Amino acid sequence: MNTKTIAYIVVFAALAIALNLWGPKISAPYLPFLKYQIWEIPIVTAFLLLGPLVGGLTAIINTIVLFIFYPGDLPTGPLYNLAAVASTLLGIYLVQKILVRRSSKQNEAILVTSFTALGLILRVGIMTVVNWAFLRCPWPIGYNTPEAGILTLLPLIGLFNATIVLYTVPVGQLIAKAIRLAIKTL
Repeated sequence: MNTKTIAYIVVFAALAIALNLWGPKISAPYLPFLKYQIWEIPIVTAFLLLGPLVGGLTAIINTIVLFIFYPGDLPTGPLYNLAAVASTLLGIYLVQKILVRRSSKQNEAILVTSFTALGLILRVGIMTVVNWAFLRCPWPIGYNTPEAGILTLLPLIGLFNATIVLYTVPVGQLIAKAIRLAIKTL
């Protein structure tokens, strides 16, 4: 890994961390303990702009710093966050491998829609399994939630995860495109 790549990782990780710790937090009206935030946007931007290594390491550094400074209500919360963002990035990666490699000319709207759709499907699916498996565990891994409570929460948590992807991926793509254009004009 060269110095330039390390610098990109540091910059995007610092931005994600700052937004995570001090950025806006809007409670989901249907589950107030879930917070809409914008910290994932720099991670998605790094992934789209510089690739899986930079995006993935940015997400991991964000997780490590959260463990140290602000794990949230649940000490293992940063792992839930990492699983959520990693599943979104996996969706983007799969679209890049399948769609982008097959065609030399890409319609940007189809590409962003595909990134968002597969990122959403994988995030909701993976996080439904993660939440179903771990919310039943005692603190600090879960909330000791009974099965009936988990089954009630899963659709609402799925809605939350879906709506996060609906803004983070398109905005991340838009920022990555703007950065590419700015670099070209320099």
